[in-house]
Amino acid sequence: MGRGKVVLQRIENKISRQVTFAKRRNGLLKKAYELSILCDAEVALVLFSHAGRLYQFSSSSNLLKTLERYQRYIYASADAAVPSSDQMQNNYQEYVKLKARVEVLQHSQRNLLGEDLALLSPSELDQLENQVDKTLKQIRSRKTQVLLDELCDLKRKEQMLQDANRVLKRKLGEFEAEAASPPQLAWQGEGGMLSHDPPQPEHFFQALESNPYTIRWT
Repeated sequence: MGRGKVVLQRIENKISRQVTFAKRRNGLLKKAYELSILCDAEVALVLFSHAGRLYQFSSSSNLLKTLERYQRYIYASADAAVPSSDQMQNNYQEYVKLKARVEVLQHSQRNLLGEDLALLSPSELDQLENQVDKTLKQIRSRKTQVLLDELCDLKRKEQMLQDANRVLKRKLGEFEAEAASPPQLAWQGEGGMLSHDPPQPEHFFQALESNPYTIRWT
């Protein structure tokens, strides 16, 4: 049978708790040693028992050097995470500038929509009017260009349809001409050759004269 799952909770029996601590402590120290050897890692382990007894392991020659290295790393990370007062002041000033810029843009947008005009001076109203006129000119110019492009495209399609219509009319005329023409008979001429031209009368009579019949009376 397989080993049952161990429930992680405090062992109430004192003797069992001490035995388990001794076994797990030795296993933990062994794993720390193996990790330092196999992976060439600097490992430091500090362990206090329930009775306050100290157990430690260090892969280096001095545990204090490893602890000092740990402290320097922690302090350096904390200093990098917390910005300095100058940096915080610069960030705040940048935030104030961006906030003011956003408020100006929002106010300008409301003015373009015809809102909050009561607080504007005559010169500001003139500037707003010029800006609106300039915007309208750009919109009309763009609209005109779009309409011209669509008109050119329609003309090109119309020309293509006219060309296709002319081709169809020409083919239809050729077909009607062929259907209206009478069929031509083929005549067998000299040498067994076929000809669409009928034999001429003089050739026909010459053929008869070349072979006269002899009439004899009895």
